[in-house]
Amino acid sequence: MGDKILQLQRVKKPIHARIQLASSKSESNRSLIIQALSKEKIDLQNLSEARDTQTMMRLLQSDEQELNVLDAGTTMRFLLAYCTVAKPGKILHGTPRMHQRPVKLLVDALSKLGASVQYLQNEGYPPVRLEGLPEGQKESAVSIRGDVSSQYISALLMIAPVLPQGLKLTLEGKIGSRPYIAMTLGLMERFGIQYLWEDAVITIEHQAYQKGSYTIESDWSGASYWYSLVALAKQAEVKLLGLREDSLQGDIAIVEIMDKLGVTSTFDEEGVLLQKKEAVEELAYDFSDCPDLAQTVAVTCAAKGIPCTMMGLESLYIKETDRVAALREELSKIGASLLEDKETWELKPGVNPKEIEKVQIHTYEDHRMAMAFAPLAALMDVIIEDPDVVVKSYPGFWKDLGQAGVVQLA
Repeated sequence: MGDKILQLQRVKKPIHARIQLASSKSESNRSLIIQALSKEKIDLQNLSEARDTQTMMRLLQSDEQELNVLDAGTTMRFLLAYCTVAKPGKILHGTPRMHQRPVKLLVDALSKLGASVQYLQNEGYPPVRLEGLPEGQKESAVSIRGDVSSQYISALLMIAPVLPQGLKLTLEGKIGSRPYIAMTLGLMERFGIQYLWEDAVITIEHQAYQKGSYTIESDWSGASYWYSLVALAKQAEVKLLGLREDSLQGDIAIVEIMDKLGVTSTFDEEGVLLQKKEAVEELAYDFSDCPDLAQTVAVTCAAKGIPCTMMGLESLYIKETDRVAALREELSKIGASLLEDKETWELKPGVNPKEIEKVQIHTYEDHRMAMAFAPLAALMDVIIEDPDVVVKSYPGFWKDLGQAGVVQLA
């Protein structure tokens, strides 16, 4: 990343586009771990071109002792569990920011199972050395908090079938990002794994992944930015290809949210057609199950002048950046405020964004900051700092925006 900027000119014409969306990073990364854990052949189609997924593919095939996950949190967490059961002796490390993102809850759970994990710098954080299960599996039942990161839970679930005693996993307290856990179990089930999820307990017996094939769906997180663009544009109609109405992805929640913010969704065999409609006057939404949508919705509400009560943002503090702080700072540039009160965040629109001619957005090395603020180009000129940050999840985002008629100046 560097000092590069990208200027998006305010859209002056109706937007009409057909977009072949990027593949789901979430589905791709889970499917790759399942494929690596399977002794049977699993054929995966339409894998994501996102840097996180390419990093996962490279590291799963690597014979090196040290594995550099870069800034890929999912890759770090999934590989922590995977290497414990499949590739002991590895050292996992990443960018300076990655070394500030906690892994203690996952390491504690793995340690209770019998794993030997050594922190190489700071307790509770990467880099870590993984020595596998030197004395075999010690326990079959572990507990983990459900409200910090569903990636910890998914990491444990995917290795559960290959553990000699299987796994009985109890989720303590509030369960955040529940659809991501359901996605993991759904993908495991597609490759023959049986499980039982009762209340806060998920039980998976020792069993083998079965052979099969799977085509990765397009990315609903990536779709959210197009919903935002349609919501903010004066005239727009966008067809997003490769999305399914029966998606395993939790971020399909954007359909329900944007129906309130002025966008209808019509599904067919190709994907989904986005069209404009009337929006509500205010919104309240709990993002516990879909935290990656929070930035998109916050920007959309601020730009449309819709007050929004947001809940379930706790996990945003430990993402690529502190997303709550980043949102608060950048939203202030279009006159909006984001105020925290206990477990709720109140977004209050300020000045009319249509009266702002230009805004410059700092992206904090966070792909979602860049893409969430890009749809403001429907109302004003937008300068995006460090635009290449989108390669983490949606490398073709700027190209697709250009195809939709958003004029870009380097």
